[in-house]
Amino acid sequence: MLWLLFLLVTTSHAELCKPDAENAFKVRLSIKTALGDQSYTWDTNEEYLFRAMVAFSMRKVPNREATEISHVLLCNVTQRVSFWFVVTDPSKNHTLPAVEVQSAIRMNRNRINNAFLLNDQTLEFLKIPATLAPPTDSAVPVWIIIFGVVFCIVIVAITLLILSGIRQRRRKSKGLPEVEDAEDKCETPITVENGIPCDPLDTKEVHLNEAFVPEGERLTPL
Repeated sequence: MLWLLFLLVTTSHAELCKPDAENAFKVRLSIKTALGDQSYTWDTNEEYLFRAMVAFSMRKVPNREATEISHVLLCNVTQRVSFWFVVTDPSKNHTLPAVEVQSAIRMNRNRINNAFLLNDQTLEFLKIPATLAPPTDSAVPVWIIIFGVVFCIVIVAITLLILSGIRQRRRKSKGLPEVEDAEDKCETPITVENGIPCDPLDTKEVHLNEAFVPEGERLTPL
């Protein structure tokens, strides 16, 4: 009697879970591609973990808190790790709507990926769109980067101001002698008499014309 009941259950499950069945999803894993030499073998334990993760995701959906691991069925498992799965209703002998399953998987996609050390590209739910991974926190806060950029700009601006000030001082120091020479030249006025320019007499140095000096003044008194 028990054998007959088991056979009936297995037959009903086979009808519910098959390729392209209603509310069924195909899954494809690329374990070797993702992990290389550290890849693991897909076996019944991994299948149990997958069913547990799907049941966990379904229990997050409202009114599906009673979902158990036994309600998740797998079929057509291949050696290249691809299979189909459905989630059955615990109270009725039919599968849950694909919309509910899809929503549950999308909400917990990262948890499922982490359980198998895979990502959206190596753990594919063919009829369920991939979700965007949450943004990773950068090692350096953004405000430190902005502060560093502003600080560098301020330092460069101050350096340029200092260099321009030094250049202006050098130019002024080089121009001062030329200005002084020009001022000295301008201080000596030139007079014009009868159309002939004549230098004025220097008040400090007096030049005497001996032709107009009296003979008595020529001889130096003893």
